[in-house]
Amino acid sequence: MEEKEISMEIVNPHAAGIDVGSRSHWVAVGQREQDIREFGVFNQDLFEMAEWLIERHIKTIAMESTGTYWQNLYAVLISKGFHVILCNGKFTKNIKGKKTDVKDCQWIQKLHSLGLLTSSFLPDGKTEQLRTYCRQRANLLHSAASTSKKMQKYLRLLNLRLDVVVKDICGLTGLNIIRSICEGETKPEKLASLRHGNCRKSEIEIAKALQSNGRKDYLFALRQELDTYDHLQKKVTECDKMIEETLNEIIENDDNKRQHFIEPKVYKRINKNTPKDIDLNLKSYQMFEGIDLLAIEGMSYSTVLAIMSEIGIEGIRKFPSAKQFTSWLRLAPNNKVSGGKVLSSKVPKGSNRLKIALRNAANAIGNLKESTPLRDFFQRINFRKGRVSAISATARKLAVIIWNMVVKGVQYVNPEGYLFLDQKRKLGMVKRIQKQIAKFDLTPDDLGIVST
Repeated sequence: MEEKEISMEIVNPHAAGIDVGSRSHWVAVGQREQDIREFGVFNQDLFEMAEWLIERHIKTIAMESTGTYWQNLYAVLISKGFHVILCNGKFTKNIKGKKTDVKDCQWIQKLHSLGLLTSSFLPDGKTEQLRTYCRQRANLLHSAASTSKKMQKYLRLLNLRLDVVVKDICGLTGLNIIRSICEGETKPEKLASLRHGNCRKSEIEIAKALQSNGRKDYLFALRQELDTYDHLQKKVTECDKMIEETLNEIIENDDNKRQHFIEPKVYKRINKNTPKDIDLNLKSYQMFEGIDLLAIEGMSYSTVLAIMSEIGIEGIRKFPSAKQFTSWLRLAPNNKVSGGKVLSSKVPKGSNRLKIALRNAANAIGNLKESTPLRDFFQRINFRKGRVSAISATARKLAVIIWNMVVKGVQYVNPEGYLFLDQKRKLGMVKRIQKQIAKFDLTPDDLGIVST
């Protein structure tokens, strides 16, 4: 039989493939045995690998994003002038049954030579530093939340039911009472006198819940958990300082960012886990060069900080269209079509921190009581497909809005407006008062209302 060959065009003739490992890296610059070499993971080995690739006239390199083992190697190769493509591991899987380090690096080199690999998204250097600080801060807050649950457990074992009379035991009232308990105070009346003025429960109600059984072992454990909580809060404050320094450094080195200014938003609620000493309203407005992302209803300071740290303005601009941006976020449906029929349109699995932040913002939009365009969209999807689908659909819409705002420079306009919503609240209050007057035959003077 006549031999037949299937040839494919070589897109990258000077390409190499690297199988990244924890103890060694396997590098292939061709498909022959002499084109494969193993290198260690120490800094000297990485520079030796770069020199060997230069001798073989390599210009572009493909490597897997395996854990955190790729980062130092990636930095060394970029510093040597190579064009490095970082690939997702699921796109470089070899044929079933052929799994060795040598064959893996050969397969990656072959795919890259034929132009079949695409690069994963990577932020710029300053955004990556900001991302490190923000992720460390999020991990500390997670640990602090776990510690607060343990404090609540030991308070319950001490028969101090602070969680019943106080909404948050780590609030102003709760922490003052816990510190006094750890210092040895046992009288319920004195503990209840530490109540903050904004607490809804009275001192008498709080005192009834603070009658301890006096167990010393539980008190010892409570003291240790309180020390751990204070230590974690101190570390969170240090992270806030580094975040502020990084934001100032990014903004001050760019004239286009530094020139912008915006008035504070008094109507935006500041969560207790939001950085306190950073004006994120101004910083985000400067970071995105005059684009006010906080004008979108449902967007919080934490969500904007996640956008700045996870992707940044230059990262958003890397995506040619809003569809590609939502697809990268795993918020767009993955349509599988065969025979002209849509077999599946599920959203792909996978979540990054930015996707989680947008879904939280979408959930907040769904909880709005006033009618806004995004809230109405959420309610329509919620009525047809349920709340889970509504959150995903609204998060995708938020991603599209953010892409258009940053890339095209289009400001978001809420037809309702926050001032209009405030007027609607006041009008509703007036109508309720008028109903009470009509129902009970009262006069405005009886309610202490001054007519205008």
